[in-house]
Amino acid sequence: MVENCESPFALLQDGRRVHVIERDLTEPDRIVGELLQPGGYLKLIELGLQDCVEEIDAQRVLGYALMKDGKSTRLSYPLDKFEEDVAGRSFHNGRFIQRMRGKAATLPNIRLEQGTVTSLLEEDGVIKGVQYKTKDGQELKAYAPLTIVCDGCFSNLRRNLCTPKVDVPSCFVGLILENCQLPFANHGHVILADPSPILFYPISSTEIRCLVDVPGQKVPSIGNGEMAKYLKNNVAPQLPSELQDAFISAVEKGNIRTMPNRSMPANPQPTPGALLMGDAFNMRHPLTGGGMTVALSDIVVLRDLLKPLRDLRDAASLTQYLESFYTLRKPVASTINTLAGALYKVFSASPDEARKEMREACFDYLSLGGVCSSGPVALLSGLNPRPMSLVLHFFAVAIYGVGRLLLPFPSPKGFWIGARLISSASGIIFPIIKAEGVRQMFFPATVPAVYRPPPLN
Repeated sequence: MVENCESPFALLQDGRRVHVIERDLTEPDRIVGELLQPGGYLKLIELGLQDCVEEIDAQRVLGYALMKDGKSTRLSYPLDKFEEDVAGRSFHNGRFIQRMRGKAATLPNIRLEQGTVTSLLEEDGVIKGVQYKTKDGQELKAYAPLTIVCDGCFSNLRRNLCTPKVDVPSCFVGLILENCQLPFANHGHVILADPSPILFYPISSTEIRCLVDVPGQKVPSIGNGEMAKYLKNNVAPQLPSELQDAFISAVEKGNIRTMPNRSMPANPQPTPGALLMGDAFNMRHPLTGGGMTVALSDIVVLRDLLKPLRDLRDAASLTQYLESFYTLRKPVASTINTLAGALYKVFSASPDEARKEMREACFDYLSLGGVCSSGPVALLSGLNPRPMSLVLHFFAVAIYGVGRLLLPFPSPKGFWIGARLISSASGIIFPIIKAEGVRQMFFPATVPAVYRPPPLN
């Protein structure tokens, strides 16, 4: 059984009987989950779901444009070694979800039902299924040997299966711009604004999504007009001139949406009979658009683990075997999670001199081109999910920043700010890595669960 999971297709392909209980089967209307990185598209291909980005007016995304103080640099995805179709995709999230649901519904052995899961059914420490309320208000129970919980970022079930430590560093304010063109076609745009980044990317052939990051958990009120005033007076002047009129027009239309940005390291409590996935299990700042890539990668890992198993009823053995899932997912998930958290802190404005230098150094490092550009973009896109490569590039940016401070003539002030820059960089990335798990992230082969054989049927 899959609770609120938007892609049971992988399990259905292996002949499983799957009962999907979705809170709402109508088309979702969200301001996130609209950008799929090339690494995520490759996972769609592995799952046989690549046609789900067709017939929804999805737009090819070939890289990013980074803008700061009137300067800009284009960062292209390193796609030379892949088929022509491989690229990022951006779209209306709801259209993509409906395509995946439709694809799953074409397979036998699926029961797709609208209902709200209210609790997990537990017996002697084993999850046996769920209790849920149907669309017409009936209270029912559903039983299965494996319950996959994917009830999203607002999960009310995760506390049974993990130790959640949710951080809300900021909120996104979402708008849709019409009748305008981005400075770099087929690219996402990141504006390094004050106090934090602003994102633009196409979601259809006529619409551009704008996401304004607002630090903290409180945003100006939409109802009393404070938000519109903030967007016009504080945000609009920092945008490229070719986007300002469309941005102001979108503000005046009033269709302004907000969404808290959550971050939560994966901290599972292996529980017989159940598995936690998606945003209910692990979240990262959505700045880099890596959430769907992590989710699809997790689905591939889980599918491959379950493939040799025909009988899922030995809950204790299955749980011990599936502990390897939490380690096997780490290279992709931890790289994308760490990069998202670190980039958000580096890209946000700060009064601290060392942080200012780090932000400037990051922009200039990426502007150098070559491996200084392709390496970080390969990490961001999910094409090269290697944690060590991430750490090397992150500290290369810091060292590059120190070099800028000391050349051509070193000074005591330069040495002091440079030392603080290295300290600041360490203070950004090491806590994130610690939360992700150093051993699983960098030395997964040393984790015993990786070598556990499948339970005997």
